Amino acid sequence: MIDIDLIRKNPQKVAQGLTKRNKDVALLEQFQKIDDQWRTAMTTGEAIRTHQKKAAQERNIEKGKELKEELKKQEDTIGRIEKERYELLLEFPNIPFDDVPVGKDERENKEIKKEGTVPSFDFPIQDHLQLGEALNIIDVKTAAEVAGSRFYYLKGKGALLEIALLHFALDMLSSEGFEAIIPPVMIRPEVYEKMGRLSASQREERYFLEKEQLYLIGSAEHTLGPLGMDTLHTPENFPKRYVGFSTAFRQEAGTYGKDARGIFRVHQFDKVELYAFSLPEQSETEHQFLLSMQEKIYTALEIPYRVVAICTGDMGPTDARQFDIEAWIPSQHTYREIASCSNTTDYQTRGINAKVKKADGTTQYAHALNATGIAMGRTIIALLENNQQANGSIRIPKALVPYCGYDTITHE
Repeated sequence: MIDIDLIRKNPQKVAQGLTKRNKDVALLEQFQKIDDQWRTAMTTGEAIRTHQKKAAQERNIEKGKELKEELKKQEDTIGRIEKERYELLLEFPNIPFDDVPVGKDERENKEIKKEGTVPSFDFPIQDHLQLGEALNIIDVKTAAEVAGSRFYYLKGKGALLEIALLHFALDMLSSEGFEAIIPPVMIRPEVYEKMGRLSASQREERYFLEKEQLYLIGSAEHTLGPLGMDTLHTPENFPKRYVGFSTAFRQEAGTYGKDARGIFRVHQFDKVELYAFSLPEQSETEHQFLLSMQEKIYTALEIPYRVVAICTGDMGPTDARQFDIEAWIPSQHTYREIASCSNTTDYQTRGINAKVKKADGTTQYAHALNATGIAMGRTIIALLENNQQANGSIRIPKALVPYCGYDTITHE
C-alpha cells in the first residue's frame, strides 16, 4: 500500500500518479473524505477517554458508566470507518517513477532492445499445440475431461523438459547468490492484502477456498515476500535474494482467442520466481540486476526476445517500474510476454512491515522487487516453436542438454 502520510501531505503527487495510471482521481477524494472522518472520530474517542479518566478521579460512577457506553459506540464507529478507509487504501496503485512511459495500455509500451536471431523456416511451421500433441508431450484433451478447459498434461519428455528447466534455473541463480525456496501455494487473506495483491479489483483473478479461508497464490512472489514480514533487517544482509519454485493459479477471466489455445494462458502453471529485498537507494540497481538474470536465462536457452518498458497504464498495481521479457513466438509472428520484472519500492514492504535499520539507528521500509525466472508453460512454447525441425522433432538448446539427458524430442 502507499504511504497514508504521502496522501495527506502531497495529494497532488498521488493525483498525478492516479492520472498516469488512468485511474479515477475520485478515489483520492473518497479517501481524503473518509480519512478526515477517521481523524475526527479518533479525536472524539480521545476526548471521551479524557472525560472517563476525570469521572474516575471524581468517583462519579454513573458518569463513568455513561461514558463507557459512549466510548464503546465510538469505537464501533471508528472500526467501521477504519475498515472502509483500509479498503479504499488497497485500491491505490504504487506511484510510478517519473521516467516511466505514460500510456493507456500495452500498445504504448516502449521497446528497449531485441536480442537473438528470429528463426526462418523453409517448411510449414506448426504451433506448440500441434507439435506437442504430435510428439505426445502435451495433452489438453484429457486434461479438459479431467479438470475443464485451460488445463494440460505434460508427458514424457515434455515433463522432463520442465524439470530440466527448473534444474537449469536453480543452478544458474544459486551461483548468483539466490536462496532456493519452495513456498506455500496457499495464503491467508490478510497476508495477501499486505502484499498488495488482494484489492477489490484483483480478487476476480484469485481462487478462494471458502472452508479453509485461504487463497491459492497467483505467483510464488505472493508467499516469498512474507519471508521478510515483521522483520527489521540489517543493511549488511542486503540485497537478500530468493528464487522460488511453485505452482500458481489464476482465473484468467475474460481472455479468449489465440490465448485460449494450448498452454499459453491457463488456470494452473508452474513458475520459477525471483524475489529480492534491497536498500531503498539501491533498488533501481537491483532491478537492473534481476533483469540481467532474466536475459542471461533466455540468452542461454537461445530464445529470441525483446525487453520492453511497460507504460503506466499496463503496469501491475504494485509496481513503480516494470520491464517485460517478450519471446518470439513463430506461429503468432510476434513477440509475447514470457517474463516480467518489477520494482515495487516500499509498496509491499509497507504492508508486510519489512524494515531496514540505517547506520544512524533509524529505520525505514526496505524496497522489494520481483521477477519471473522461468514461466514453464510459456518457455516450453517458445522452445518448441523456435526449435522445430522439418520432420516435426524439436532441437534442445545446448545449455539445456545436460539437464535433459537428450538433445532432441522426436516421435517415439
